[in-house]
Amino acid sequence: MTVLPEPVSNLIQAFERLPGIGPKTASRLAFFLLRAPEELSQNLANALLTLKSGTGMCPVCFNITIAHQEICDICANTHRDQSSLCIVEEPLDVLMIEQTGGFNGRYHVLHGVLSPIEGIGPEDLKMAPLIERVKKENIREIIVATNPSMEGDATALYIRQQVIHYGVRVTRLARGLPVGGDLEYADQNTILRALAGRQEIS
Repeated sequence: MTVLPEPVSNLIQAFERLPGIGPKTASRLAFFLLRAPEELSQNLANALLTLKSGTGMCPVCFNITIAHQEICDICANTHRDQSSLCIVEEPLDVLMIEQTGGFNGRYHVLHGVLSPIEGIGPEDLKMAPLIERVKKENIREIIVATNPSMEGDATALYIRQQVIHYGVRVTRLARGLPVGGDLEYADQNTILRALAGRQEIS
């Protein structure tokens, strides 16, 4: 059995820890970087080093933003519809919806969904700040864009129960999205149709 040099072995193991990357893909990536120009490897290393130090979390919507920026660009944009709030699970979902060009409101990122089986309750999500936003801001519609799964549906119903008595219209993305699918894997047209066909949560 061939023993790989430790730096190569360490890189393969690091790649294997990433979602969706198995041993073969990890090995291919490591050997690609080994053969690639040093500039490419250096750029990748620098990007990884600045990923954490160069980013932060918006204190309003909890989306990813530039480090030390007071609020994110979307929250700071006064031309966006201040009365419409789209609730998503993860920051990547904001990017997917923004790429459709079909939504001009603001966002709130929960950083997960309710999952009693995994022990994830409202206190583990950015749920309390959401309720505070509904109380303080002039929000007329909440679009719940959680993934179409059991957990996503449970989260949507919980949100409705928490905000409905504030006179807010609560809608859910239409079922243009496949049940069990994730927003990050949906194409732009599918998300656009789901946004256009959103429905009241009952």
